Amino acid sequence: MTLLGPYLQRSPAHARVLPFFIFLLLTAAQDFFGSEGRYWIYLFKTVVGAWFIYEMRPLVPEMRWSFSWEAVAIGVLVFVIWVGIDPFVPKNHLFFKPSEGGWNPHEAFGQDSLLAWTCIVGRILGSSLVVPPLEEVFYRSFLYRWFVRVDFWNLPLNHRHLLSWGVTSLVFGLVHYEWLAGILCGLLYQWLVLRKNRLGDAITAHAITNFLLGLYVLHRGAWTFW
Repeated sequence: MTLLGPYLQRSPAHARVLPFFIFLLLTAAQDFFGSEGRYWIYLFKTVVGAWFIYEMRPLVPEMRWSFSWEAVAIGVLVFVIWVGIDPFVPKNHLFFKPSEGGWNPHEAFGQDSLLAWTCIVGRILGSSLVVPPLEEVFYRSFLYRWFVRVDFWNLPLNHRHLLSWGVTSLVFGLVHYEWLAGILCGLLYQWLVLRKNRLGDAITAHAITNFLLGLYVLHRGAWTFW
């Protein structure tokens, strides 16, 4: 039994919300540790997030990866939308202050240095394997259903509620610097959950989007996306 285990077991809400909020707090803390410290905090929160997922698995049965052609299609589509509309949409400066030069480990630790590539690989792995389960469990499993009824765990994942769909997607978008892409992303991932009546396809789509975005950042040097 770990220190977090008893808290996760208190209720279905605790199991889905607590890991996400701790992960979110670590994300918010990244820029408080200097220009280099944020990279180490990111690696630390990735390890912590992976541990959270391990702790959550017996308590969140819907947190299972699933593969389908729809998941692949939505994952690629969201990536195209995210990159494609970026030049034309103002960013979310209400909640975010962009750092100079974006998230660029080459600039912080030296071009092609071991530390730089450690941070890059850690970022891609974290955004592709750790972020999707944590975020999809919180937004699509908990928040979407909780807006409909407090005992959300008794509501099927494919229960359609247009207002909750819109509000959950809006919240998801507003916690991203690219707010409009985030809203569209939330709408599409939720559509997957509703279509498949399972969370795994949305987790897979989210992972594909983030992985492709990571490759794009590396290929184009588009560090501002990170």
